[in-house]
Amino acid sequence: MVKIRLTRGGAKKRPFYHIIVTDGRSARDGRNIERVGFYNPVAQGGEQRVQFDAERVKFWLERGAQFTDKVADLYKQAAKAA
Repeated sequence: MVKIRLTRGGAKKRPFYHIIVTDGRSARDGRNIERVGFYNPVAQGGEQRVQFDAERVKFWLERGAQFTDKVADLYKQAAKAA
């Protein structure tokens, strides 16, 4: 099953997450199919907190991909803000 989920990056104590499309069986930071956005939980000032490529997310959802719980919440927040 294809999932849209987070993969961690960034430095220690400064997390940064990429929102990726991947096979649900692969490891968190393992192989991915496509990067469709990012999430910066420690964004300050003018920095963006979350960004999605809406067209690509829609493309993958139409083909049966599923959000993880956290990414679904982030997607709803981003849609509400836009």
